Amino acid sequence: MGDQGMYSLDVVDGKKQDATTKKWYRSAPHRIFVNRSLHLENIKFYGFDMDYTLAEYKSPEYEILGFDLVKERMVSIGYPQEILEFEYDTSFPVRGLWFDTHYGNLLKVDAYGNILVCAHGFEFLKHSQVYELYPNKFLTLDESRVYVLNTLFNLPETYLLACLVDFFTNSPQYTKSKTGVKCGDMFMSFKSIFQDVRNAVDFVHIQGDQLKKRTTENLEKYVNKDDRLPMFLTRLRESGAKTFLLTNSGYNFTDKIMTYLFDFPHGARPEEPHKNWKTYFDTIVVDARKPLFFGEGTILRQVNPETGALRVGIHTGPFQKEHVYSGGSCDVFTELIGAKGKDVLYVGDHIFGDILKSKKIRGWRTFLIVPELVQELHVWTDKCQLFDDLQKLDVKLGEMYKNLDSSTKEKPDISKLRASIRDATHKMDMSYGMMGSLFRSGSRQTFFSSQVVRYADLYAATHLNLLYYPFSYMFRAPAMLLPHESTVAHEQRFVLESPYVSRSKVFSMDDETDVKTSQHKVLERSQSQIPHVRPETPRSVTHNHDEDFSDDDSDKTSAKNGEKSD
Repeated sequence: MGDQGMYSLDVVDGKKQDATTKKWYRSAPHRIFVNRSLHLENIKFYGFDMDYTLAEYKSPEYEILGFDLVKERMVSIGYPQEILEFEYDTSFPVRGLWFDTHYGNLLKVDAYGNILVCAHGFEFLKHSQVYELYPNKFLTLDESRVYVLNTLFNLPETYLLACLVDFFTNSPQYTKSKTGVKCGDMFMSFKSIFQDVRNAVDFVHIQGDQLKKRTTENLEKYVNKDDRLPMFLTRLRESGAKTFLLTNSGYNFTDKIMTYLFDFPHGARPEEPHKNWKTYFDTIVVDARKPLFFGEGTILRQVNPETGALRVGIHTGPFQKEHVYSGGSCDVFTELIGAKGKDVLYVGDHIFGDILKSKKIRGWRTFLIVPELVQELHVWTDKCQLFDDLQKLDVKLGEMYKNLDSSTKEKPDISKLRASIRDATHKMDMSYGMMGSLFRSGSRQTFFSSQVVRYADLYAATHLNLLYYPFSYMFRAPAMLLPHESTVAHEQRFVLESPYVSRSKVFSMDDETDVKTSQHKVLERSQSQIPHVRPETPRSVTHNHDEDFSDDDSDKTSAKNGEKSD
């Protein structure tokens, strides 16, 4: 499959590189972004989640459905009828927010719990208000107090929490306090509101099964279908890899969704006949109960595809083609398919259930699906003028302090410049929505962003972006530069002065003279009783520069250098 792509002049130290060093990139909608290097040639198993991965639910239709169902459930358990008037607003919620059940606030935080945005209902609190509630604008991630709204399924819940907090704290019949509201002799804490919303969400998703029922009644309205999916999975298997489906959804729902996704008159190619969706996977597991699956797990059983019922007894293997299994654990699963940790690339949308646990506990390579990247990249490119304006303002700020040092008595007036920077940053944030970008707030990265960097080896808007790469592709992570590296040009001469001593030892991997000199020195001190007077500079690659650097590669390099030293 062809891809126009683009040539991008990489920017280094604020200067564009010349044509000899430019790097070719695929076009933005087709890109897969890399946190840790990964060689697709080493992947033997491609695993997929279903919900929001293979099955992409339409936005905002699906969020509106979830929001309305939970809202109706809240009224059915005794909440005021007035809340039915709320309508879902796509511009407000964003993934990765923390809900503080103590004060009823939605918080956008950075990787360390520093508060970037704080909303109480629909009111965005000012700095002074935030400081009053949270000393140093900081909150620890305490699971007894904080709930992380990390998934796409959490978006309707996020907005409903804001609606309810705003309703109760601003309605005249309720008296508000820091931790809840009072009406007569009844006190309703923000924590109890949160627990009621959580229970309502669970009822709609699991117990009452309302969301699944409404979804399957109108699949065309709520589920995106792409005729490239059969071709994609077929190409994966033709490359020599195996594929598996690992989903938390039950069999009956999974079967309806997957049947719809593969409902085309043709198979993997236009000239091939239609095939059942099960034929595209080597192994199928439903009711996986991730993240429990990656720990102790549950009993592995076989599913009767006619009835959806579980067969009696524990399935001990092997896995059969086109059969469906329920539950199990990662230990049992990987043993039955014959996989090692880094053989597996698991593709999912849930940063905790799919990505964090599969990587942290089992060492699987991870590919996070972030549908919001479509919007994020649109703003990043469409609103480039705002980013340019911010950079120009930063240059002006530097100019204000140019040639000033500790002997300077006068203080430059930067008040207007600071106001301009704040204004440009605010406009940039609002381009993404009321809560700003999923990945950042101004120059600060969000908690969600830090989780993506830490646990997702790869990430993209859709799994189908793999179609634009050969299955031998080497995804190489870009260098993560610190401020002292990204803002200091290589051309600048930095002279090391006393009392600092250079720690570097000049050494060439191909320099045979160094090897002979070293051997000569060892012979000179052969009478010494000390085995090693000092450490020797490594002559083969021993430092881990790359996540996908295998032991085989290391052994080959060592052997090569060993030959040179003989």
